Parts: sequence; C-alpha cells; structure tokens
Amino acid sequence: MHRDDHATTDQATEAFAAHRNLLFTVAYEMLGSAADAEDVLQETWLRWAQVDPDQVRDQRAYLIRITTRQSLNRLRSLSRRKESYVGPWLPEPLLTTPDVAEDVELAESLSMALMLVLETLSPTERAVFVLREVFDLGYDEIAAAVDKSPAAVRQIAHRARGHVDARRPRAAVSARETRAALESFQRALATGDLQGLLDVLAPEVVLLSDGGGVKQAALRPILGAVKVARFIIGGAAKHPGRITTRPALVNGAPALAVHVDGELDGVMAARVEGGRIAGLYFVRNPHKLTRVRDAGTPLTR
Repeated sequence: MHRDDHATTDQATEAFAAHRNLLFTVAYEMLGSAADAEDVLQETWLRWAQVDPDQVRDQRAYLIRITTRQSLNRLRSLSRRKESYVGPWLPEPLLTTPDVAEDVELAESLSMALMLVLETLSPTERAVFVLREVFDLGYDEIAAAVDKSPAAVRQIAHRARGHVDARRPRAAVSARETRAALESFQRALATGDLQGLLDVLAPEVVLLSDGGGVKQAALRPILGAVKVARFIIGGAAKHPGRITTRPALVNGAPALAVHVDGELDGVMAARVEGGRIAGLYFVRNPHKLTRVRDAGTPLTR
C-alpha cells in the first residue's frame, strides 16, 4: 500500500506522533536503552510510512506490533553484545517527568530494579510481559505482535509473571520516601560522614556500578552496608571538594546526578525499603549518559 498523497502522509505523521510516547516506552522497556529505543522508533516510522492508515483498522495496535517486532530483532543482537560487556550492565538512565512518577504501575515498570529483573527473561517473555502487565494489551493483540498463538501467549505471560513476581522488589515505595533517603545519602556524602551513610543504607544493600569498561567501576556487585559505604567514601576521596550531587527524576523515581568539576560523571538510582537504601545503581558509562547530559526531552506519561 504505497502512496504519495500529502493528506495521507499528514495522517500517518499525526497517528505516529499521537502514539510516539507509548511506542518509545514499549521499546525502552524491552531494550533498557533509550538510544536503541529511538533507533527502533525510526525503523517503525519507516515501515509505517509505507502503509495507508485508512487501511489499518487499529492504528495503535498496528504501530505497537511493528515496534515490538523491531525491538525483538534488536534485543536478540543486544543480548549477544551484553555477554562481552565489562562489569555489571545497567539500563540507560531515562529522564522522566513528575506525571510518570505519579503513575505507580508505569513508574515501577521503568525502575532500575524491575528493568534488571526483565533482563532475566527471554526476549519473547520480556515482550509478552511488557505488553500484558505494563500496557494491558489483550492476548490476541500480543499474539499478533510476537507471532504466537493467543493460547501460547497466555502461557508465556503466566510464566513471565511468576518469574518477575519472585524477583521484583517487595513493595512499591513513594517518591517522597525515596527522595528522603537520597537526601540523607547526599548529606552524608557531602560531609564524608561514614556513619551517616551506614544509617541510610540497609544492612544487605547491593551496589551495582556500570562503567562499561570506559569509566572506572566495580566489576562485581558490592554487598553490605559497610563495604558499600567505604566504596562510596573512598571514591569521593579521590576527588576532594570536586563532587556535587543534584536531584533528578530518572526512570520514574527520584535519583541523583553526580557531577565532578561541574561535568556529569554518573547517575545514581536507588531502591528503597523501609526508609533505607537497599539497592544503588550507579551508571558511569558515558555512552549511557548522553541523553541525561544533553537533558533530552524527558519521557512523559
């Protein structure tokens, strides 16, 4: 269905623009990379531009189908890349607006903690989970997107949900609680207060740092409040008086943008339980900080 009619092109552009945020979020949740999600959207647009919108019964479903298929293709090649990644792999931090944080289910699905759980699913399981649990698509729609029967999709969804539920954080935490914990963390870091850090870190806290082999980072997870606090204080001591932290909204929750000499050096997201930080996710790989550094348009709901 090729066409060069301007009115039809405008209609296609309007439809794509209307669903762009949704399509970007689907791709990002499947890939964990905003840069790759943008590439998928470009591919989706190129395919959509060849279709006559008047011939499409449900434009939203059609666009989601294209985006899902392109994301699955990319996800399979990405997983090969991740096998040779240096140190822990973390999702690319995604700037989000306050309205995303207010949508509890969407904010949780974008969280670093849940994104890391999604990494443990197969590509098809991940696609089915995202489309069903996050965007509430029907089994028939998902089946068309992943080239499976609705019955098979139902089974995959059940399996993926069980896998995620066994590994996801125990309870959703309000943005206010996360912000309060991060403020205590900031104060302790600014003053080099080891005890202050120990007070805000849960005893079993886990720190994952992602330098991608480009920036210095711990090559394995750091476990336990004492080891994590010493790692953080030790890292800050290498840049005396040069580190500043600023609040940011990342992946649907409060986070910290870490600057050295005024330049963005990393983004730190947190998982909070019982008012204390149970997970720290520190992204230093500069390739994953481009959008935050450029303050690219934050994701809105």
